[in-house]
Amino acid sequence: REQQQQQHIIAFSGGVDSSLVAALVQQSSFPNETVQAVLGLSPAVPQEQLELAQQVAERIGVTLTMVRTTEGDDDMYIQNSGQACLACKTNLYLTLQAVVNHAMTTTTTNSSSSSSSSTSFEHPQDAAAADAPFSLYNGTNMDDLQDPTRLGLIAAQEFDVKSPLQHITKAQVRAAARHLKLPNWNYAASPCLRSRLALGVPATAQHLQRVERSERFVRIALAHVLDETSNVRVRLLARNRARIELDEPHVDEAHAKMDQWDQELVQELGFSSVEIKAFRSGSVATKDGRNVTKSQQPPSAATTTTTPH
Repeated sequence: REQQQQQHIIAFSGGVDSSLVAALVQQSSFPNETVQAVLGLSPAVPQEQLELAQQVAERIGVTLTMVRTTEGDDDMYIQNSGQACLACKTNLYLTLQAVVNHAMTTTTTNSSSSSSSSTSFEHPQDAAAADAPFSLYNGTNMDDLQDPTRLGLIAAQEFDVKSPLQHITKAQVRAAARHLKLPNWNYAASPCLRSRLALGVPATAQHLQRVERSERFVRIALAHVLDETSNVRVRLLARNRARIELDEPHVDEAHAKMDQWDQELVQELGFSSVEIKAFRSGSVATKDGRNVTKSQQPPSAATTTTTPH
């Protein structure tokens, strides 16, 4: 083995996929190796997700590092015209490399302790990857590889990111997470808030914060029927329209409450109109599939090696 300390850096969100990867890497690492779960902080990550990530990292016993990311300064990301995911993941993996560099320039203590800790540092803009051996990981699963809108997979290949779950489905991920007693094994998926914006709606901090506040309002209003396994989305559409998406059993109740919700959603948050529909994953991710060209499509499972996003 290398004389230098091996570093394992996981792109961590607190979701079930990255949580399973963090748990597996933590359990399989050697005592002289360091394992860090790194969570990017930006307006696209709601407060509830940050809190969940901290809870899960503590349960796993992995060190959690929170780092400010700067995709919000990238025009490609802000334009949200179909390549925002690529811009975001490129920024994220640059940040993970900065974490490696930061670890090599500071004294690290208790890096392989069984108890977790949470730290944060500002992202050095000119940081380069350290010379020490390191591996970057993400939670991409087999189902993700079939999604043509996940252009972040391209960035993962460019940064040689490992995807330990790429050969198992989401259902198998959940089964493995349940076996390991991860608390979020059956939680609803919670992609970044930018995914709530229809193509062409700018990914500004203001738009993301309105979506976060709206989803929190809906969850609180329907707290008697919603829990962590329930899907809730507030989509920001063109012309400042909003669409609330809920699992089918809760749609009628939400319709019945719209008059009560008008003050918050229309008058306070300023949406021009609000509609309610049944939840559909990725419902605003494409415009009839025309935003993803053949050259932009992410790698398929057949062409992906053991080191993509």
